[in-house]
Amino acid sequence: MAYAGQHLDAARVLVVGPAWVGDMVMAHTLVPGLVRRGAVVEFLAPPATAALARRMPGVTAVHDLNVDHGGFGLGERVEVARRLRRHGFDWSIVLPNSWKSALAPFLAGIPRRTGFTGEARFGLLNDRRRLDVRNLPRQVDRFASLADVEPSNPRLDASPSAGMEFLRRFGLNRGGAALVALCPGAEYGPSKRWPAERFAELARRLAGAGSAVCVLGGLRDREYGAAIAERSPALDLTGRTRLFEAVDILSASSAAVTNDSGLMHVAAAVGVPVAAVYGSTTPGLTPPLSARAVAIGQELPCRPCFKRECPLGHLACLTNTPARRAMDALRELGVVGV
Repeated sequence: MAYAGQHLDAARVLVVGPAWVGDMVMAHTLVPGLVRRGAVVEFLAPPATAALARRMPGVTAVHDLNVDHGGFGLGERVEVARRLRRHGFDWSIVLPNSWKSALAPFLAGIPRRTGFTGEARFGLLNDRRRLDVRNLPRQVDRFASLADVEPSNPRLDASPSAGMEFLRRFGLNRGGAALVALCPGAEYGPSKRWPAERFAELARRLAGAGSAVCVLGGLRDREYGAAIAERSPALDLTGRTRLFEAVDILSASSAAVTNDSGLMHVAAAVGVPVAAVYGSTTPGLTPPLSARAVAIGQELPCRPCFKRECPLGHLACLTNTPARRAMDALRELGVVGV
């Protein structure tokens, strides 16, 4: 069995991954350190984020947990545990804090099961950690601490050529122009979403400077994508791409302008310059982990509040951030053609 501070001697480690896109990207932070210590790292992942785990350098296999986000799926968890038992894992690192996320490693009989105490997971975890938010300010710090490694900037493998081929199928002829991807979604709630009219103004400014612009997001972002495309020449791809296709498109882009969202972390992980607009949250907790990233937002007495919706009803932390600030950020990042 592997213990903190000891060489893992090629131990098999199962990481239970999160269902949120951004959290799953940040989960890669612990993989390089484990691999350097001799571990074979595999992931257990739900449908929403399994595609990201399959793009992580150093991850040798991904086991699917076919339970929808928020679902319990007891029968599926029991069946997955039965399959996992045959793989002989030495250690499981459970990144989500929910009770149900620790169930499969427990039922699989994995000897060491590490995670934060979370939802009173006594018994399910036998290496429970207390979360010290002061000494572990960022999400990546928290994830890496569970593996007893130093955090690494998350990385994802991607294919820019596949991304460009996808864009060509949708009629975007980039030529030699810069391509800027706009990512207006944020699953957390309205307090993390820069208004669509700001994204649309930015798209018009970018187009006026000669850049090609596309809008990326999931089905829930269709309203924002349509509003941006109605007011600008941006190509709206919201709800029209699978997650792995969005990864490739971002890798083919010259830059991305995002909210504090999952696609912000994807863009940073594929090495694309990122201008990230923050509202109710702060880059102190979930920064885009790249030297080629700029976080922008309004410093207000009420920020950060970490609320899903503005408790004061004005969303000034977002509405007071103009489109020209995002343009300035892209220039700060050295993006050519904006």
